[in-house]
Amino acid sequence: MFTLLSADSSTAARRGRLSLAHGEVETPAFMPVGTRGTVKSVHPSELIDPSLDCRIILGNTYHLHLRPGTAVLDTFGGLHEFMRWDRPILTDSGGYQVFSLSKLRKITEEGVRFQSHLDGSPLFLTPESVLETQRSIGSDICMILDECPPFPCERDYAAKSLALTQRWAERARDWITAHRPPGQCYFGIVQGGCYPDLREKAARDLVALDFDGYAIGGLSVGEPVPDMLKAVEIAAPLLPTDKPRYAMGLGQPDQLLELIARGIDMFDCVLPTRVARNGTAYTPEGPIHMKNACWEHDTRPLAPAGETHPLCEGFSRAYLRHLIKNDEILGLRLLTLHNLAFYLHLMKRVRHAIETATFADFKDDFIARYRGGLTKI
Repeated sequence: MFTLLSADSSTAARRGRLSLAHGEVETPAFMPVGTRGTVKSVHPSELIDPSLDCRIILGNTYHLHLRPGTAVLDTFGGLHEFMRWDRPILTDSGGYQVFSLSKLRKITEEGVRFQSHLDGSPLFLTPESVLETQRSIGSDICMILDECPPFPCERDYAAKSLALTQRWAERARDWITAHRPPGQCYFGIVQGGCYPDLREKAARDLVALDFDGYAIGGLSVGEPVPDMLKAVEIAAPLLPTDKPRYAMGLGQPDQLLELIARGIDMFDCVLPTRVARNGTAYTPEGPIHMKNACWEHDTRPLAPAGETHPLCEGFSRAYLRHLIKNDEILGLRLLTLHNLAFYLHLMKRVRHAIETATFADFKDDFIARYRGGLTKI
């Protein structure tokens, strides 16, 4: 499913290609988040259009299990037909909700018991049931169930959590061996918190189970950025070079480049769409907060032609600020399209830089410009 096409000589950056049931995905790749079967405010045809050319999106098993539910998904033969999307989908297992909805759940050896955040009804996730749900979803890439420990956490807790995640991974491996549907791939998830020896153990133990790819989880849960980067530096070199590597839930544009330099191939993050709804646009000079008064009379476009989405071209920063200040739907749509274009175009430029052996310079130049702008805007 993964072909390594080239590697950077001065960093661990990789250029590859995923061959999945619903199409090919060029890596490094950013996956827009469509938690409930939609990338918020964006039509599937806009994602497929060459102006974005999004090859893969992410959905969430926990949320899709609650609504619309597996009975509806089975009626339509899966999420692809239900949402009219014919390119690949990766689905999280619901493991992040084990972390984020900690007040509504109880972890046991068998699985995780939830009270639905929607109506309080009971929900029981097991390593096997989340794969059954993802079979109904029809995901191209399915994540196995894991526990994401909080930061900070005691070493003893992190070690016990990791041992449970590994036992769940072994159960998932058994289910896959017995029930794997055609066209689905499965990724294990490296946990271990901020403890280097636990991260190393997690990577080695998961590799022994021979999944189709590997994610590094438990990142960006409150830990300092150096700790996050260290966790990746420990785990990534231990993962097979002929299989994809995925950093879950990340992140800021400069962080993506740092992680690509450490050998990561795939990313997802809610930030491009979430901050757009709050009035923030990403630019090479850092994020612009469109509600700020300094843009009230600014006649300039948000970004030059070719550095934004075509639907954003021609609108002034002053007009975009006007839309955002008045909670106009057009404003959040335009900023969403712009931010998605920024992230997806950045990955395209990264792939070209790796192919042409210029990635190290590209990374340094981009980060210097991006972080330098943060102090000015």
